[in-house]
Amino acid sequence: MASYTRCPVLLLSALAAAGALTACGGGDGGTVATTASPPATSAAPTAGTTATTGPGAADPGGPTGPGATASGGATRAGSAAPREPGGTSARPAASSRCHTADLRASVGRENPGAGQENFPVVLTNVSSRTCTVYGFPGAAFVDASGKQLGPDPRRADGTTPARVTLAPGRSAWAGLSFSNPEVSEARTATPAALLVTPPDERQPLRVAWQGGEVPVGGNASTVSLTALAPGTGA
Repeated sequence: MASYTRCPVLLLSALAAAGALTACGGGDGGTVATTASPPATSAAPTAGTTATTGPGAADPGGPTGPGATASGGATRAGSAAPREPGGTSARPAASSRCHTADLRASVGRENPGAGQENFPVVLTNVSSRTCTVYGFPGAAFVDASGKQLGPDPRRADGTTPARVTLAPGRSAWAGLSFSNPEVSEARTATPAALLVTPPDERQPLRVAWQGGEVPVGGNASTVSLTALAPGTGA
């Protein structure tokens, strides 16, 4: 009887052990179930590629908007050039100052006034480039040996300098004036030439003088020059 009592116990123990083994097995084939890994996050963008999307993302077509510049820092096409007040372009002018070698000097026909002798002193651009003159030329009467006769002419009152642009072949003129020596009774001399120095230059141009006597001394010997203006003064 004792043996029959032990068998059901052993049988129940065996059955319990088998149930435990069944709970640890997989659903099919007896493989072990494992927990899945969480989804991987987005990989960091590789060098040189842009991964940003949505509002605020970089425009693949390049920067836009006010003040945007293209690659290299150059202003995008269509940007307006800077302008000075009044609407003029701030870019520098293409012309430059006339030098002595660019010019030829001449003395035009006399235009006498009331007790005055007036001559246009003309500077003509003989170069192949456009250049500018501004202000008063220098002038001096000289004798045949090159010695100066009388003082330097003074700048005439009431004339305002203006920049004159001279294309090739174009001229500017200044008025040379003095009192008629017969009226002023100033001491006179007859020059051989008039030396004309363009503004801001040191080398003069020599012009044969055909205007007769000029005052070189005394209270009424002043000779004056106006600022250069466009044309020949004719």
